[in-house]
Amino acid sequence: LPGADAVADVPVLGSIYSELLSGHNILVYVAFLAVPAAWWVMYRTRFGLRLRAVGENPGAVDTAGIDVVGMRYRAVICSGVLVGMSGAYLSTAQGASFLQDMTAGKGYIALAAMVFGKWRPFPALFACLLFGFLDAAATRMQGVILPGIGEVPVQLVQALPYILTVILLAGFIGRAIPPKSLGRPYVKER
Repeated sequence: LPGADAVADVPVLGSIYSELLSGHNILVYVAFLAVPAAWWVMYRTRFGLRLRAVGENPGAVDTAGIDVVGMRYRAVICSGVLVGMSGAYLSTAQGASFLQDMTAGKGYIALAAMVFGKWRPFPALFACLLFGFLDAAATRMQGVILPGIGEVPVQLVQALPYILTVILLAGFIGRAIPPKSLGRPYVKER
């Protein structure tokens, strides 16, 4: 970001701005901007209202004269664009190379973040930040000797995000009610 080098020597705010907020790939900033954009589209536009209605009760939407299959295809296209951006981030920014199985279960973590966020954009963002923090902590904690515990096994540290996912989804998030027609094909009645 602009001015990161100039304020890097300022005691607290300089390091926060120059190291924490600045210096990321452009796709990180695009992802942060995509969350309020997704919220706005889902809750403030006609397309979002219809999309949410197709997820809840496709029969009622079909009765209103809206093409249910077309709306679902549009939703898949939108999610494909977002997933393509995340794949571009993984291959260009995080690892700077393409490897087989480079996602390493991150799709399931994203699905867990969506459930943890109760299918809403901003809570899902906070769940993703929590899982990302644990993933970063797992990288930092490898080989570190903790007082009273000793050296933490690498496998335990790498499993922390997945353990937290299981614990959170097992009962700490309350009841997450998915859209009623999630995963069900719609067959138009004649």
